[in-house]
Amino acid sequence: MADVTLRGRDYRNNQPVEILASEGIIRHIRSLPADDALPLIAPGLVDLQVNGYGGIDFNSYPFAEEAAEQVARLLWQQGVTTFMPTVITNGDHEIEQMVQTLASACRAFSLVEQCIAGIHLEGPFLSAQDGPRGAHSLDYIKGPDWALFQRWQHAAEGRIRLITLSPEWPQVDDFIRDCCQQQVVVSIGHTSASAEQIASAVRAGAGMSTHLGNGAHLTLPRHPNYIWEQLAQDDLWCAMIADGEHLPMSVLKVFIRAKGDHAMLVSDVTSHAGMPPGRYQSHIGGSVVLSPTGRLSMADNPALLAGSAQGLLHGVNTLIKNAIVPRAQALEMASVRPATRLNLPVKFGLTVGAPLDAVLLQPAADESLVPLATYKNGVRVWSGE
Repeated sequence: MADVTLRGRDYRNNQPVEILASEGIIRHIRSLPADDALPLIAPGLVDLQVNGYGGIDFNSYPFAEEAAEQVARLLWQQGVTTFMPTVITNGDHEIEQMVQTLASACRAFSLVEQCIAGIHLEGPFLSAQDGPRGAHSLDYIKGPDWALFQRWQHAAEGRIRLITLSPEWPQVDDFIRDCCQQQVVVSIGHTSASAEQIASAVRAGAGMSTHLGNGAHLTLPRHPNYIWEQLAQDDLWCAMIADGEHLPMSVLKVFIRAKGDHAMLVSDVTSHAGMPPGRYQSHIGGSVVLSPTGRLSMADNPALLAGSAQGLLHGVNTLIKNAIVPRAQALEMASVRPATRLNLPVKFGLTVGAPLDAVLLQPAADESLVPLATYKNGVRVWSGE
């Protein structure tokens, strides 16, 4: 692997730097004279929730192994260098086949192996209640089943590294402890759990909240409720969708202030990203409508969203343009923080000894960031030139 030299302004302090990498690892970083013409350089983005992209759906079986490679290439154009394909609630056999196909894709394509940090299983161990269940089909919702999960994990060749569940089911704490013993991160989501159930799940090892504030009843008790309870749990990292549709700006600001360094972004992007507005049939939500503004909702209940049609960089730009957090923090919420929660090699960002996963960005007039080039393990995998 050839040596690589990158020059840009460090996203943390705007200071020009030169990064030298060999064999995909950052070996040296040195300061350069002031140069405002240089692009920003930031860590590659890390998305823990990718249902699909550009018409490719990881939840409509069958899909080809090549689909994972195509999604990886599309995500590079958004500066995403690491992602978790997300398989949601479905029939037992269908889930088994989908995770097996994703595992096969990792073996078949080296770039897929490099980019996929693991599989995110979102369901089917979720709340059966309308609202918290969101767009997940009630037909397949069930309580946690360790033998079934082990069957899926075997099919996935051990690649399920994140699971979203609701702690409202009996014996869920035992299931959580078993997951933690296998280094599977447990995230609370699509839940109507009580305060006691949430606290017990955290004690058992649950460490995340999946797209907090979404997958919830349209009307909640003032207090207590499961959103407040998750915010109050210091050991829960909070994943948020900042596409401008899932959460109001005021809610994003409050969640981020409550969680501090444990606040991070996901996209929850679906196959409808990059597609024209219109009505679509999807496993996630059935009949869904993609509006001209990019809002993806269930056709028979427009108040309920059916995932997102905006990528992770869009969420970063939402935070920046609305002055929710400084630019550097917005970028870290979509890169080193999710990598840290999953204990990925890229959690160290742009530091000596870390893999060179990076994105070059050009600030626009409205302060949003436009991707120019993306690097994965020291290789330029995409350029907008």
